Amino acid sequence: MKKVVGKMILSLLAVSVIAGCGGASTPSSQQSSSPANEQTAQTSEQAAETTKKSGYPEKPIKLIVSFAAGGGTDLGARLLTPYLEKELGVPVVVENKPGGGGWVGYSELLKSKPDGYTIGYVNTPGLITGYLNPTANRKENLDSFEFIINHVIDPGVVAVRADDNRFATINDLVEYAKQNELTATTNGAGSGNHLAILQMNRDLGTKFKPVHTGGTSEALTAVLGGHVDVLIAKVGEVLEPQKEGQIRVLGVAVSERVSQLPDVPTLKEAFGINIENYSIRGIAGPKGMDPEHVAILQEAFEKAMNNPEHIEKMKEMGLNIDSTKGEEFKKLLQKEEELTKGLKDLLGW
Repeated sequence: MKKVVGKMILSLLAVSVIAGCGGASTPSSQQSSSPANEQTAQTSEQAAETTKKSGYPEKPIKLIVSFAAGGGTDLGARLLTPYLEKELGVPVVVENKPGGGGWVGYSELLKSKPDGYTIGYVNTPGLITGYLNPTANRKENLDSFEFIINHVIDPGVVAVRADDNRFATINDLVEYAKQNELTATTNGAGSGNHLAILQMNRDLGTKFKPVHTGGTSEALTAVLGGHVDVLIAKVGEVLEPQKEGQIRVLGVAVSERVSQLPDVPTLKEAFGINIENYSIRGIAGPKGMDPEHVAILQEAFEKAMNNPEHIEKMKEMGLNIDSTKGEEFKKLLQKEEELTKGLKDLLGW
């Protein structure tokens, strides 16, 4: 009898264990219905474990965007932060600090404690021209920041109104501009678009005359209205107007073609000269951050950027993700710094 009772107890225990395992696996299997979800769950658990060991972060992180709400940097930041919060396990609060070509926000970032709880976007070329311009009287430079990771590289483009029959190709445009003065838009003196015009005039012998506008929307209106000949802008800013048949993009100002405009040649292809114009939007903090905190942020940002939903949303916006981090990110900025220094005479600096 004792043997029978013992066998019954063992059987009940086995059923209970099996039922318990089955109950635990059901939600898990539903959450991991795809390899992407399984990977996201695993990476989030790993990030949480790393955070738990270090004790960082333990409270909300402030992410400064040095431009107005609704702009390209702001939209990209707010698109990324939900995925970043999942990786870090704390809120990431976007705080807009526009003004001074970005330097209102950059200055606040540099005055913050290097404790990892205040970080911010840094954008080129404004970050660099903001201290290279002698009239700014700034002592800060790239060495003032702790560069964490890049987020976006938005290549520059050269475009014209769709019904401008003078130019079928970028070669047509440049050949015409060598003999005739053409106006071209910039989003301000010393901006990336302005630097691109100066580069083309210097290296291709063109006669583009810069017309400074308040932003891409104003520049596009000027070109569509026939008041300015050429639109200098970024890929993310021209995809929609080109799709709507308002403009034609003739050339891309980076060394390789971009996926959003696969049929548009680069200026290097067309002329053998590598004229580069792009906007970098990355994440930095004040100098002196704990290397362990930097590493945790880099890992969390990289995983957030690689989230399939984030990738798809960035693609829809026409933005190219670039997760170059740490010292390599700084080298990317140093390259742009050298390019800008080479144009100081043309800028009157």
